Amino acid sequence: MEKVLTVENLGKSFKDTRIIRDISFGVNKGEIMAVLGPNGAGKTTTIRSIMGIMYPDEGDIQFHHYQSKGIPRHKIGYLPEERGLYKNVKVMDILLYFAELKDYPLKKAKLRALEYLKKFGLEGKNQVSIEELSKGMGQKVQFIASIIHEPELLILDEPFSGLDPVSQEVFKEEIKELAQKGTAVLLSSHQMNLVEQLCDRLFLIHRGQKVIYGTMEEVKKEYANFKCTIQGNNDIQKLERISKVQRVEQKENKSILYLMQDVHIPSWLKQLPDDIDIQEFTVDRVSLHEIFVDIATGKDEIGEEGELHA
Repeated sequence: MEKVLTVENLGKSFKDTRIIRDISFGVNKGEIMAVLGPNGAGKTTTIRSIMGIMYPDEGDIQFHHYQSKGIPRHKIGYLPEERGLYKNVKVMDILLYFAELKDYPLKKAKLRALEYLKKFGLEGKNQVSIEELSKGMGQKVQFIASIIHEPELLILDEPFSGLDPVSQEVFKEEIKELAQKGTAVLLSSHQMNLVEQLCDRLFLIHRGQKVIYGTMEEVKKEYANFKCTIQGNNDIQKLERISKVQRVEQKENKSILYLMQDVHIPSWLKQLPDDIDIQEFTVDRVSLHEIFVDIATGKDEIGEEGELHA
């Protein structure tokens, strides 16, 4: 695949505290790549280093198809985690201002702005000042500002934060459409369900270091073991003694059995004890959210072998 961005061996410290170490990944044209991790893991430091907001102590950041030194700001769209627009400026004026900063033709930018305002349910708001908009509306305007100039690389830091479910769906569909048209998308988000639906690959950082890197399919295959959910009145110790059960979580009459990686589900089902109380029963794979929580809380420590070659 055609590379748009390559990050190699990025490192950054603040005084004596190591924030990120040996961070390496790439983003391809037309793909959606997620950078994930708990709070304080180093995601925002990585993104700010790519954007030139801060400078890394080590490593190299390469923007492909750009020969000059520095950052090709006219080819990058950026939605920062900290939202901020001039409150007393009209919506159209702020969008055209961002387009001008990127050396994008203003006539074309105005047409794109009107198109996106309509698409995002903001038709007729072009002459309204930012301070008159709701928080969700303002976020939509800032998202439009990040893509008004048709960037080759779009960097989104927590794009779904503060959005209602309908607006999240609108953003999700627009991000997918941009990728289908060839935009390389790098996003950071805590909404694991949306990441799972959207992203082609992911890079998971924990304590400033890589723990997982690969396609969504590879990550699910490698780390998303099966789990069995049983609704019924059962003794947890009896469930823990069942073959291939790694651990059991129980709350009232609901028991979740986390199974070992090598389990063969049809065979495993046949050997379940007959005296288990089963009112409801489901078997599915662990979600990306659960993988994330396990790593963040230390239940699943993954070392250097966490890289999956994509």
